[in-house]
Amino acid sequence: MPLSLAKMRRQYTLDGLDEAQAPDDPMVLFGLWMQQARDTESPPVEANSMALATVDGQGRPHCRILLLKGFSSEGFSFFGNYDSAKGQDLAANPWAAMTFFWPGLERQVRIEGVVGKLAPALSDAYFASRSVASRLGAWASPQSRPLDDRATLEILLAQTGQHFADQPVPRPEHWGGYCLRPERLEFWQGRADRLHDRLDYRRQAGVWQRTRLAP
Repeated sequence: MPLSLAKMRRQYTLDGLDEAQAPDDPMVLFGLWMQQARDTESPPVEANSMALATVDGQGRPHCRILLLKGFSSEGFSFFGNYDSAKGQDLAANPWAAMTFFWPGLERQVRIEGVVGKLAPALSDAYFASRSVASRLGAWASPQSRPLDDRATLEILLAQTGQHFADQPVPRPEHWGGYCLRPERLEFWQGRADRLHDRLDYRRQAGVWQRTRLAP
């Protein structure tokens, strides 16, 4: 019997989110929620996984799952190939959005802002922390470009391994970090009967303004 998606629904039961619980700085609240997600979510869910949405030069949106690798008052950091599809999107239009979803906590966070490249020293430091296999993969993979088959990728990886045999694997210039500097964050807490809590923060003249949105 075919599955009816229309009948799939979940009743949210956890505590809500009100203004009394919410700090003036949304980055403080994000840090709290991220820590709680790390403490409670279990594999295969990765608390730092996010959907990153970009827009290309023709105005077409694209979305994929990435891992957040850091956040601070400056913004949200992630890494990848500058020549990839997302890298080309960000070069054409630096505005992007990311969404975190933590089903165990019945929460999501939406973030919007402008993306810029991290300083080379920060990208070097993160790249050096990766495994040798991952570093070789960053050199070998022509990310987002067509491949004839899996064997082609494995040949490229083997050639890269031979090239860097018995020597350090430095960060390629086409690979590095990005930082999304937020202009908006929305915190969503599931509530019963779809009457969810939504607190929306927007930066205005350098100051965060908070508003409750209807579910």
